[in-house]
Amino acid sequence: MKALIVSVDLGNLDYQAHADEFVMLAEGAGAEIVGTVVARRDRPDAAFFIGKGKVEEAVLMADDGEADIVLFDQPLSPAQQRNLEREFKRRVVDRVALILDIFALRAKSHEGKLRVELAQLQHLVTRLTRLWTHLERQRGGIGMRGPGEAQLELDRRMIGGRVKLLKERLDRAQRQRITQRRARTRSGTLSVSLVGYTNAGKSTLFNALTRAGAYAADQLFATLDTTTRRLWIEGAGQVVVSDTVGFIRDLPPTLIAAFRATLEETIHADLLLHVVDASSPQREEQVLEVRKVLDDIGAGSIPTILVYNKIDEANFEPRVERDEHGTIARVFVSALKRAGLDDLRGAIVEFGQSTGNNAINTQNIQSE
Repeated sequence: MKALIVSVDLGNLDYQAHADEFVMLAEGAGAEIVGTVVARRDRPDAAFFIGKGKVEEAVLMADDGEADIVLFDQPLSPAQQRNLEREFKRRVVDRVALILDIFALRAKSHEGKLRVELAQLQHLVTRLTRLWTHLERQRGGIGMRGPGEAQLELDRRMIGGRVKLLKERLDRAQRQRITQRRARTRSGTLSVSLVGYTNAGKSTLFNALTRAGAYAADQLFATLDTTTRRLWIEGAGQVVVSDTVGFIRDLPPTLIAAFRATLEETIHADLLLHVVDASSPQREEQVLEVRKVLDDIGAGSIPTILVYNKIDEANFEPRVERDEHGTIARVFVSALKRAGLDDLRGAIVEFGQSTGNNAINTQNIQSE
């Protein structure tokens, strides 16, 4: 699908990183980018987010490039989206809707699909009026004239009923996860969660540690479903390791809410391995974004080790760095080249021994 990108520079220092990331999102969703319009503003325009002159410039570029869709790299209000679609005479998708679309594309498990659908419906319900006005204009005629408030209310009820059903199914899945977590806690097993910015290499590291074969790819949001495996580490015993969904700046609130229960594996972990793409020029900003989300979900106070991954691309050597108290703070690894993994295992052992959480069960427990 051919897409025109409208990129809005609001004067933020990280604008270019934000813009580059949006291009990756668009390509990850399958878009063929035919052009980019950059608009610089001090504040968003109430009607169009960008100025009327920029809208006219973007319309001409969309027509010249025969774009099927227009992608905005900022979240739009329902009114702004409606006004822009009238001007462009084609579909306009903002950052929130694009991320939701990618999540829908990547969700593999039943629970993951339910969570994405819940987030999409919660986003959609605020835009029903826009949808119905478009339906009236585009498909007017016999059987489609004036759906009006009655149809709008019916649609809201249908979505409300579906949201209720989804929440009930997800509650059952959450209760099952809580039961499994309690069993692990009673056995005294050390629980470790991998967290980090999307595409930092968490799943590759997870596979290198556990030989689990979880899906890993060089793309944003390759992993949506929390995967948990047990492994034996000499000196620590049985350790439960969980791979979680990656974070991104300005993650839509509907997605954070929908995936909150999935992220509870993070909240209840004994130790977080915060995986950082050592080769990214924005790695420090990405670390801050992840910490912000961890604070939002109540995991900000959990002991954390920074794991700088992809050192083979950044020309770093495997090493361990300690803080002023002598505690391991950073470990440098290459999950792909399997370099520095012994240092990482040693860091997990050291943490387990320092907390008295080294395992007492030496049985080889099957993967969950």
